Amino acid sequence: MKELFLLKFKFALTSLVATVIDYGLYMILVYQFFTPVVANTIAYTIAVIINFTLQKKFVFSMEREAKRVFLLAVGVSVIGLGWSNLIIWTLTQYLFFMEYQFLTKLIATGLVFFWNFYMKRFVFEKKFI
Repeated sequence: MKELFLLKFKFALTSLVATVIDYGLYMILVYQFFTPVVANTIAYTIAVIINFTLQKKFVFSMEREAKRVFLLAVGVSVIGLGWSNLIIWTLTQYLFFMEYQFLTKLIATGLVFFWNFYMKRFVFEKKFI
């Protein structure tokens, strides 16, 4: 149980770095250039690449070939992006969430976190728990 907690902690730290990048880029893009879903797609994609690199180095052991891990991780991230975009699109149908994009993005990020953790652990280490 201690090992799983430590793994989640390291995952949370690397995710925090990627999330700060994702969140910061999203705020700039959504308020200056793009609609919420487009801004989310760009910011999320950049953060995914950074997060994969950090997780490969600091969090998960590689129990599969690196190329395969990358392709599977991208697949997990694409599904996570789909969930994130769906959540953001749904929430921004309400004026409150359209006005408070920082909260909209925070909710989407929080919900998708759990998908990403368990699926990426499976991708890297072939374990769900």
